[in-house]
Amino acid sequence: RDFKSGAGLFGFQLVAGFPQDAVDSLLDGMELFSMGFSWGGFESLILQNNINSVRSVDKWEYEPKYGQTLRLHVGLEDV
Repeated sequence: RDFKSGAGLFGFQLVAGFPQDAVDSLLDGMELFSMGFSWGGFESLILQNNINSVRSVDKWEYEPKYGQTLRLHVGLEDV
């Protein structure tokens, strides 16, 4: 019954200098994605995050050309 379909979890980084108000507008304007962490559910979620705020061993070294990180869980909703 479980795991008969697929879903995707991935992240990407915006280019450096992408304004925070533009990221806020992007996130607020989502219609198919809600904001939140994915804990294995079927919902489509998006979240802006700072990887280094949750890493406890090694900090991720960002190249200067990279900016904010967005994390997406693409769910299985029937739209």
